[in-house]
Amino acid sequence: MRGIRPTRRVSALGSAGALVTATLIAGAVSAPSATADARHGQDREARGAAIAAARAAKDGIDWQDCPADWGLEKPIQCGWVTVPLDYAHPNGKQIRLAVDRIGNTGTKQERQGALVYNPGGPGGSGLRFPRRVTTKNPVWANVAKAYDFVGFDPRGVGHSAPISCEDPQEFVKAPKADPVPDSEADKLAQRKLAQEYAEGCLERTGRAMLQQMTTPNTARDLDVIRAALGEKKLNYLGVSYGTYLGAVYGTLFPGHLRRMIVDSVVNPSREKIWYEANLDQDVAFEGRWKDWEDWVAANDSSFHLGTTRAAVQEKWLKLRATAKKSPIGGVVGPAELISFFQSAPYYDSSWVPVATVFSKYVAGDTKALVDAAAPDLTDTAGNIASENGNAVYTAVECTDAKWPKSWRKWDRDNTRLNKDYPFMTWANAWMNLPCATWPVKQQNPVDVGTGKGLPTVLIVQSTRDAATPFDGAVELHKRFKGSRLIIEKDAGSHGVTGLVNPCINNRVDTYLLTGRTDGADVTCAPHATPKP
Repeated sequence: MRGIRPTRRVSALGSAGALVTATLIAGAVSAPSATADARHGQDREARGAAIAAARAAKDGIDWQDCPADWGLEKPIQCGWVTVPLDYAHPNGKQIRLAVDRIGNTGTKQERQGALVYNPGGPGGSGLRFPRRVTTKNPVWANVAKAYDFVGFDPRGVGHSAPISCEDPQEFVKAPKADPVPDSEADKLAQRKLAQEYAEGCLERTGRAMLQQMTTPNTARDLDVIRAALGEKKLNYLGVSYGTYLGAVYGTLFPGHLRRMIVDSVVNPSREKIWYEANLDQDVAFEGRWKDWEDWVAANDSSFHLGTTRAAVQEKWLKLRATAKKSPIGGVVGPAELISFFQSAPYYDSSWVPVATVFSKYVAGDTKALVDAAAPDLTDTAGNIASENGNAVYTAVECTDAKWPKSWRKWDRDNTRLNKDYPFMTWANAWMNLPCATWPVKQQNPVDVGTGKGLPTVLIVQSTRDAATPFDGAVELHKRFKGSRLIIEKDAGSHGVTGLVNPCINNRVDTYLLTGRTDGADVTCAPHATPKP
């Protein structure tokens, strides 16, 4: 799933992986030793994380002006934190993580430390977080007085030992095949592409790095960053997949947390990470797609796409069929349409732009649609970033958890879902299918729960979120004892804390500035609906 989403990526959260439940046969000697081995591995990694954190606390961060091509204006500063590639071998190969910061805008007395941010993915960069201060974002003005805003590129992302699975220009090339298969031959072709992509990840990234691309390792990296910042305890804001990173961090390092906000929550249940979570997404995307179509119909005077949801859907299906028969502008087929149109169910901020492009197309202007939905092969830096984001998304989700190996299961589950939830189902399936033939060992997800010293965690969630369905927030709320849940009712934009809704904004400020929360969970009315 995921808050920051490169092209051709479905997941706001990133989602995926059914846990295969092992049947323990009474008297089987292998089960206890397997558990003991896993525990021993975790102990070694915990020790490795402590060694790396102690080293980072001593070294600190050498803050400098950011490199000119990073697009981060002064007074934002950049630096590096060194972490082990493999925490079981803390003195082995090291990688460098890019971090940035801007100091608190208030007085020395007002300062409460650093607030570290992850925007989602897996595969999103957090380096733009300090720009909320330089661009004077009003939602964050109060919190900025008290906190340094700190962003980072997680391992494998951007400037932090970036990984790759495919040549970036090939990755963005269009048109791609229609994700919705017409035949067994279509499915076979997609399966072949998925297997080639998985093999490409191994070839271009290398086994040593690929095996260590996991959420628990990123959580350990987060603790090393905390230490390098000179912070005794972490203040953390995670959105989308960043909520799962926060949930794993809070489980592994409960006593190292001071305050944590998780916004638009990945379901942390081991049974959901990650295969089942993706199937849940398909259902939620369909619901939010319908919300958008209802809004387009209600604003027919602006968009002229029909006065009912059914009329808008009919135009969408017609557009899709046209693009399938003959890609628009030679480059925009059904796959490119889905990649562009999915931003509407993701984010309310995309409602007007997507409807406007759709409206122009129906009125006879194909250029607007081609400009919006086709790749720009001249944007090599952007294409490298898109391919890298997708590579990290795939690597983390595929390595984090056991995925079904059986094509019959994938085929059965997605065929069934596609009948009622056709908007995203097959596109999401093909995006995640490399995990069925993943070339490195798949892990068991962390059992997220409350440990000693865990503070009150603030959970924020809209009820109609497509990328991270509502049940995820309820599940994390149950698992983190003493947490507080703020529900944005009848809303569905992914990433709630960045939107203007005083009922939520004021509570986020109060929590970060004072540590206080309401005595019970709170339900807020939705933020304002976009206006054409």
